Amino acid sequence: MDKLELKAYGKINLGLDVIRKRPDGYHDLDMVMQMVDVYDDVTLTRLEGTEIVVRTDTAVLSNGKDNLAYMAAKMLMDEFGIVQGLEITIRKRIPIAGGMAGGSSDCAATLTGVNQMFNLELSKEELMERGVRLGADVPYCILGGTAIARGIGEILTPLPTPPKCHVIIAKPPVSVSTAFVYGNIKPDEIEKRPDIEAMVSAIKAQDLYKLAKSLYNVMEDITVPQYPVIQEIKTIMLENGALNSIMSGSGPTVFGLYDDIEKAEQTVKLLKAKGLTEQLYLTKFI
Repeated sequence: MDKLELKAYGKINLGLDVIRKRPDGYHDLDMVMQMVDVYDDVTLTRLEGTEIVVRTDTAVLSNGKDNLAYMAAKMLMDEFGIVQGLEITIRKRIPIAGGMAGGSSDCAATLTGVNQMFNLELSKEELMERGVRLGADVPYCILGGTAIARGIGEILTPLPTPPKCHVIIAKPPVSVSTAFVYGNIKPDEIEKRPDIEAMVSAIKAQDLYKLAKSLYNVMEDITVPQYPVIQEIKTIMLENGALNSIMSGSGPTVFGLYDDIEKAEQTVKLLKAKGLTEQLYLTKFI
C-alpha cells in the first residue's frame, strides 16, 4: 500500500463536567463525546528515503516535529523498526483551537493509517493505549462514535448513536487557550453541572428532546465572559429554533441541535449575515 486516504472527524461535547484537579496537574472529567460529520482529510503516502514529512493547507499549523500527526507516525514507526519515508498531508476543515479535537483526530487518523499501511495488526484498543501518550482526546478519536469519557478523557464507555437531528457548528473568529480555561476553572466552586446520567438515558431511549434539554458545559463559566461572541451565537441559535445550544470543549466553537431542517438553514443564513463566525457547518452526528 503506497497511499492511504482517511477522514479525521471532529467531536463535540454533549456534556462536559470538571470533577477535580489531580495531583499530576490534570483534571478528572465526566463527558459525553460525539463525533460529527465535519472532518479533515489525512493522506499518507510512502516516500523514497526515511524522512517523515507533514504538509498542511494552513500556515496556522506547524509542519514540524511538534505536529501531532508527525509524532504519531514517528512513535509507531520507531516502535516497529519501520525505516521508510512517509508524507502526511492534512486538509483542514475542523476548526483549529476550537474545542473539537482537530489535532487529536488528525493524530488518531495517522495512527490508524500507519497501522494499516505497514500491516502492524494492532487492535483498536492497542492503538488507543498508545494514543493517550500523545493526547487525552486521541483514544476517543480512535474509538469514534458516541462515548462517555472519564479520567482525563481516556476512560471510555461506548454508547449507541443518539437520535438523528441537524447540528449547526459555528466557530467565531477568536481562539481560546485550553490552558487558560483549565487554569481558571475551580471545580469546587462549580454551581451547575450536567446530568450525565440523564443524558445517557436519553441517548439510550432515543429521546432527542430530553437529550437536548440535558446539554451542558461547565467550561462556559470561564470562556463565555472572556468572549461574549459565544453567547451571541448561542442566543441566535436558541431564538431561531435550536432545541439547545452550548459550547464544545474549552471553546470557542458553539453547536446547536435542531429537529427542523428549515429552521437550521435559516439560522445558518442569519449567522452568515451577522458575520459572527469564521467557520460554519450544517451537519449531523456520525
